[in-house]
Amino acid sequence: MSTWIAIGVTALGCYVVKLVGLLVPAGALEQPLVRRLAALLPVALLAALTAQQAFGDGHALVLDARAAGVAAAAVALVLRAPFLLVVAASVVVTAGVRAMGG
Repeated sequence: MSTWIAIGVTALGCYVVKLVGLLVPAGALEQPLVRRLAALLPVALLAALTAQQAFGDGHALVLDARAAGVAAAAVALVLRAPFLLVVAASVVVTAGVRAMGG
């Protein structure tokens, strides 16, 4: 029963957030600071989620094979490799480090 309450509260919360977004005046959204924040916020959130998944394990900071994979992806991005090659480099390096580490 509590699952359905959580689903209902979540659905209501999503509706309220959408409604609040529609009630914001258009002039407030056209300010330069708001535009800049709206452009940078998704990138910051994605970077934070990536860092948390790559280096976090519960409440501890972990540097393992995933860190090597992220480093390989960063090198591939600096070299302006295509996206699929970036992903492939990350996968291959992560698998290689895990294979060597046991």
